[in-house]
Amino acid sequence: MFPSSTVTDVLRYGPGEPGPVESIKKATFSRAGQTVLCTDSFVKHAFTFTPSFSCFVTCDSEEQIQRLTATLSEHGATLMTLGNHSFSRMFAWVNDRYGVSWQLNLD
Repeated sequence: MFPSSTVTDVLRYGPGEPGPVESIKKATFSRAGQTVLCTDSFVKHAFTFTPSFSCFVTCDSEEQIQRLTATLSEHGATLMTLGNHSFSRMFAWVNDRYGVSWQLNLD
C-alpha cells in the first residue's frame, strides 16, 4: 500500500519456545521512513487495540488518501469519514481489519 515500504526483519518462534511455532516473535518493517517493531503476543491480555495510538500518514494526493481509506477500512471501521474537516481539507480516521488505528491526512 505504501511505496518504499519494506519488511526488514522477521524472527519466528521455533519448537520448544514459549510462543506458537512460526508465529512472530519479533518483526520490523519500515513505512515512509519510520521503523515499526511488532510481535504476535500469545499472552492473553485484558486489553485490545485502542485508537489512542494511531499511525498518522500524510498523503500526497486525493487518489492516495481515497485508496488508503478504502483499503485500510475494509473489514475494519471508520472513526471519522473521509472529508473536509476544520483542521484539514481532506482527512479520515479508520481502524484496519486488525484494529490498528490510522489517521490519513491530505494537507
